[in-house]
Amino acid sequence: MALEYTGIRVRDLARATRFYTEGLGLRAERSGRMRAGGTWQELRDPETGGMLELNFYPGDPPYREGDELDHLGFRVPDLAAAIERLVGLGARVRIPPFAEGDVRLAFLSDPDGVWIELYESLPEELPPTSRPGA
Repeated sequence: MALEYTGIRVRDLARATRFYTEGLGLRAERSGRMRAGGTWQELRDPETGGMLELNFYPGDPPYREGDELDHLGFRVPDLAAAIERLVGLGARVRIPPFAEGDVRLAFLSDPDGVWIELYESLPEELPPTSRPGA
């Protein structure tokens, strides 16, 4: 298991991107839309390779100060095994596993309510229509 990045909620994606790129030297990389209607932007530290993911959700749920930490992202070798292990330690499944692109992912919350994204790469030898959740 590897901690890959931290995702934070922002009120204005363009403003936050500018702040972290111009102000702190992070580099904008991939961006996209979420199934739930939000948008995200990956920023990478050119020195350490660390990644910060900015997440914008338009209006629902409403943004509240203090809600900035959106989730922690972990790459895992076996999504089902990781979910089972974490549920056994008190995690709650918030969004069950689903496929998106070349990964399967799920969202859990730790015993204190902090959201955690777990994701695994799908095997390249499977055609997209044969992949779980596709």
